[in-house]
Amino acid sequence: MANILSVGHSALAAAQIGLSVTGHNIANASTPGYNRQVVLQNALHGQDGGFGFVGKGTEVAGVERVYSDILARQTMSAQTAKSQLDSYYSQISQINNMLADPTAGLSPAMQDFFKSVQVAASDPDLAGARQSLLSSAQALAARFQGLDSQLGEIRQGVNDQITTSTGIINVYASQIAQLNDAIEKATRGSGGATPNDLLDQRDQALAELSKEVKVSVVKQGGSYDVYIGNGQPLVVGTRTYQLTTVLSPTDPNRIEVAYEGSAGTVRFPDNSFGGGNLAGLFEFRASTLDQAQNALGRVAIVLASSFNAQHRLGQDQNGAPGGDFFKVAKPDVTASTFNAKPGTGGIASDAEAGKVAADIVDAGLLTTSNYRLQVTAAAVPADPLAVPPVAAAPAQYQVIRLSDGKEFTGSPASVDGVSFSLTGAAQPGDSFLVRPTANGASASGFAVAITDRTQLALAAPIRSAADAGNRGTGSISAGSVNSGAPANPDLLQPVSIRFTSPTTYEVLGTGPGLPALGLPYTPGADISHNGWTVQISGAPAEGDSFTVGPNNGSAIDNRNALALGALQTALTVEGSTSFQGAYSQLVSVIGNKTRELEVTSKAAGEFHTQARNAQQSKSGVNLDEEAANLLRYQQAYQAAGKLMQTASELFEVLLSLGVR
Repeated sequence: MANILSVGHSALAAAQIGLSVTGHNIANASTPGYNRQVVLQNALHGQDGGFGFVGKGTEVAGVERVYSDILARQTMSAQTAKSQLDSYYSQISQINNMLADPTAGLSPAMQDFFKSVQVAASDPDLAGARQSLLSSAQALAARFQGLDSQLGEIRQGVNDQITTSTGIINVYASQIAQLNDAIEKATRGSGGATPNDLLDQRDQALAELSKEVKVSVVKQGGSYDVYIGNGQPLVVGTRTYQLTTVLSPTDPNRIEVAYEGSAGTVRFPDNSFGGGNLAGLFEFRASTLDQAQNALGRVAIVLASSFNAQHRLGQDQNGAPGGDFFKVAKPDVTASTFNAKPGTGGIASDAEAGKVAADIVDAGLLTTSNYRLQVTAAAVPADPLAVPPVAAAPAQYQVIRLSDGKEFTGSPASVDGVSFSLTGAAQPGDSFLVRPTANGASASGFAVAITDRTQLALAAPIRSAADAGNRGTGSISAGSVNSGAPANPDLLQPVSIRFTSPTTYEVLGTGPGLPALGLPYTPGADISHNGWTVQISGAPAEGDSFTVGPNNGSAIDNRNALALGALQTALTVEGSTSFQGAYSQLVSVIGNKTRELEVTSKAAGEFHTQARNAQQSKSGVNLDEEAANLLRYQQAYQAAGKLMQTASELFEVLLSLGVR
């Protein structure tokens, strides 16, 4: 009877544990990261009865979670990739919507501006047309500044999200370390049994961590060692290594992530995170945000520089040469905070720290890249007493174009339309970040420099004419002012062009190379003196005369206005496209990248869903299955109870027989 009772008791206990585990599964069916658990049962060794072994019941060997390490890693990897793409896509969508807006974008403002130039050219003496041109210019400047400001807000938002993501990573790292400790203690205290719910919590914390950054895990006993980046440990057993945010050494408006390790604070390269939300933010900032801001700034700088250059070739209503129409931004140069300081490293305390000056010398050659100037050798002072004597030598440097890594060695005076000069006690290893176009569209970099409509130089400063008594068919063009000519003191000196024969002429007047005698005549060829150029065509007769002199009737002259309007379609950006074309290229690049990320983000989402479904099909709780298990364990429990009841009744029968 005792054996039957013992068998029934073991069956009852096993069924009871099965009911508890099944109930636990049902209760946690919606718990994130929960893996269903199953009861492991073994049959107890039978007892030899001489005729064979009689079973002694069952025992519960353990409660095991249904978990696949391979499926879990696949799901986590898919989540990391999805988070990176989702982060990048959500950020770039803001820029795409902003730049491509048909009303709030830059294109309509540029079109309105050049339309107002054409209107002013049609009636240059009309005050309303001139004022409208100034108003359109102000609207264009406001549009540039507004777009740049929005990009700046997006940049600040990226900084904030990087800081938030770094904090989240630290929180999950601390949770994993605490769970490592709790799992180790629970395992030791239970004689080796695994605390399934704690394992689930740790795996869930790891999954949440993988949303922020790509992680690799090394199992050490019951603990997880977690690594990020290029192998930097984040969690080792119960110890955590915290991440922090620091300012870029060359850009105080740029947040970077650093690692607080045993060797001190080490900065992570922006491209070292491999995946997750953090990698998406850094990739967006480097590959899209910086490029978009630089490209917008380049359009502003090239437009302003080109318009200013042509405006200076004109003459305003007061008869004065044209001045700058727009304010043009200068390159932004910042020295690294790690550069050598005066008073350290053998540098005199009264010495001037190394400085770099950068200027735009040809806006048409500008790219959208930033540059790093790296000092390769310090300046050498002259030492006439040395043997042999040492001549003074300036500091040496190289310029690196960051967009493609191309190096320009030999201390280049200019690269891509930007000039460089290095002064002060610069030391080898000193570096400077040069951003030629980053501030081109900012409020401090692009603005209208003219407020008085009479200062609009819509006329040309020179006027040409043919003598009324000419006998031939020769005609002279209106003439144009050469680039840089307003600084020529002889520009407005009266000059006479007289034909000494139908095939020769002379130029009489004041200026370099004048008078010029016996010049061969070629119809339509350029005739250039004192900073202007004219062409004479047709068949002049001997004695015919033409004059070039100051324009005293500039009020109704629109020649420079027409030249300003022609800039709208001129190939001024890298010699291959117009302002509108360069902006359209920017919109196209951003739009194509946005579409690409939309497609790849959806694909990554589908892959993650498939990986998650595969993991859940094995480890997730199926309520139908648990309901069946509940019924099975209930019946087993009832059967075990019936067995114990039968043993009790048999025992009572034996007792009654003994009494008799």
